[in-house]
Amino acid sequence: MTSSADPRDETGKEAEPGLRLLAVTACPTGIAHTYMAAEKLTQAAEARGIGMKVETQGSIGAENVLTDNDVRDADGIIIAADKDVAQDRFAGKRVLVVGVAEGISDPDGLIERVQRAPVLSGGDGGPGAGAGASGGEGGGKGRSIGYKALMNGVSYMIPFVVVGGLLIAVSLALGGDPQADGGLVIPDDTFWKHVNDIGTIGFTLMVPILSGYIAYAIGDRPALVPGMIGGWIANTGELYDSKSGAGFIGAIVTGFLAGYLVQWIKKAPIPKFVQPIMPIIVIPIVATSALGLFFIYVIGRPISWVFENLTDWLGGLTGTSAALLGIILGLMIAFDMGGPVNKTAFLFGAGLVSKNPEVMGMCAAAIPVPPLGQGLATLLRRRYFDQQERDTGYAALFMGFFGITEGAIPFAAARPARVIPANMLGGAVAGAIAGIGSVQDNVPHGGPIVAVLGAIDGMAVFFIAIVIGTAVTGVTTVALMSLGRGGAGNGAAKAATETEAAAVSVPEPALAGGGTGPAATAAATETATETAEAADEPAPPAAAEPADASEVLSGHLTRSTVKEELAATAKDDAIREMAGLLATTGRVTDPEELVRAALAREDQGTTGLGEEIAIPHAKTDAVSAPVVGFARSAEGIEWGALDGTKARLVFMISVPEAAAGDEHLRILALLSRKLMDPGYRERLLAAPDRDAIMSVLGEIR
Repeated sequence: MTSSADPRDETGKEAEPGLRLLAVTACPTGIAHTYMAAEKLTQAAEARGIGMKVETQGSIGAENVLTDNDVRDADGIIIAADKDVAQDRFAGKRVLVVGVAEGISDPDGLIERVQRAPVLSGGDGGPGAGAGASGGEGGGKGRSIGYKALMNGVSYMIPFVVVGGLLIAVSLALGGDPQADGGLVIPDDTFWKHVNDIGTIGFTLMVPILSGYIAYAIGDRPALVPGMIGGWIANTGELYDSKSGAGFIGAIVTGFLAGYLVQWIKKAPIPKFVQPIMPIIVIPIVATSALGLFFIYVIGRPISWVFENLTDWLGGLTGTSAALLGIILGLMIAFDMGGPVNKTAFLFGAGLVSKNPEVMGMCAAAIPVPPLGQGLATLLRRRYFDQQERDTGYAALFMGFFGITEGAIPFAAARPARVIPANMLGGAVAGAIAGIGSVQDNVPHGGPIVAVLGAIDGMAVFFIAIVIGTAVTGVTTVALMSLGRGGAGNGAAKAATETEAAAVSVPEPALAGGGTGPAATAAATETATETAEAADEPAPPAAAEPADASEVLSGHLTRSTVKEELAATAKDDAIREMAGLLATTGRVTDPEELVRAALAREDQGTTGLGEEIAIPHAKTDAVSAPVVGFARSAEGIEWGALDGTKARLVFMISVPEAAAGDEHLRILALLSRKLMDPGYRERLLAAPDRDAIMSVLGEIR
């Protein structure tokens, strides 16, 4: 909770005609969106003499939280967010819901529009009441409720996939006993069998977790139980006479069904005396029973039918071309990664291990391609993925080695229209190559691990198939994501991270003219490469003087790390010069490694923020403690900024890996927020000497 001195809290000001507004800003990823939107809205309201208080919802939680008294006295609420924001507390008030980019690019327009926004009714305020929901004016530019719900489920599912998959892989690697036929078995009642069982629990839970939190994002807490139980039913084929569950695709279906079913039940007219028990008893029981029975008796039967008929169809293909059969099996293996189509192909191959091991060989080559390919994609174009996805990519590579296809599920769930076709193409290529090369797998498992353990005949072709299939999937994923990024527009939208199931356009703030500044470009650049909202304290009023002008940003920036004029005229040389400046503090143990890390960061995406600003940064153990430097360039240095301006104000940040979380993001957020002020930038450029520069920099607190 922030103090009353927070500049976002302007409820005490006298407004023009007594207008009092509130706002909430939030985004799921990115370093600056949340705080920049808050600053822009506050500045716009202050310029018009309007009282405004802004609640920011960053990764550390809500700050400057809106109280019941704030809401009671408010004339309207602006929600500028790209993630779910509960609206039930705003019932009876005018509510305007837009994407966070609009809070940055058009704060004046939002203040005008909120005065004409519809009044939010009492039943419209669940977490899923995002852009376009009834009761709030969406404007068509916020993330859709479906996108937000899907991302909510994926974000909660990822830890279960990673933990479950890695525990299974580690237990196989360290506790598995090689068998005579090349298989790998973990003996019962051993330590590693218990580790394997724990991993299996994680894998079992990931599907209901995905379903449950999709439902929660739409229907709030009453939807969580039906969503999770529905996901469990979807993933348990025995409940509807199928040898395989519906997997993550079934979980997405049950999640949305549960969420919207709960929303529908909420709107039903009920006696007043029943209302208190509706969210904890009536809604969960009714929704869970209805959804579960609907899936078992209606949806489950077609799934079982598909499983049985696909198996029969594959049986009729065993005499056809090996390449064709390999393509079909590869497509099926990669399609739903554990669902009925995948399981049909796998069980078909496993059933023929003793009679026709070539069929299992085709499956074994395709099985690791989705996780390996998605892991490769995160390495090929890191800036297309947020930090959580990049970390998941490493785990996917490890799971792929052990033949755990489910390692690709987080990527497929987040953007199915791009990832699933890429997975299928790579799987088909791997299966075809294995079929042509007559690869034989003598155990019912896949991935490189079975070859390492000696279960593969035709090992060279097997690895060629996996490598080529992985490359095809990785390159295709990147290409499809590139097409989506190119179609999203320019400026902030073009650089914004793509984690949606289909391309979602974000408005482009004009890079020239008032009301933009580095807000859009800073947010865009950092969203493409950083992962979470920064943990920070509120910025002071612009006129505030620092308590100690010799140190700024908790002592990370000092007089010795300030340079009045850079000698360098090119970006790489400027980074080297700045690294040398930081080295004067004694905190840099390896200047060359610091330069390498900073240049590697530039390869992921420019740190030129526009408005003549650049903030190169590096997370590396080449420094022993966080350190920040600042320098100016009279002529400016080409830094690849989206608005085409050359960098004249250059900040360089470096933190050890151990401090790469909150501290790194806090510094970036504080700088981004303060540098939005054109007057502040002018004072930095005009400061005549180092002491004057330190005095201006001291306002960053």
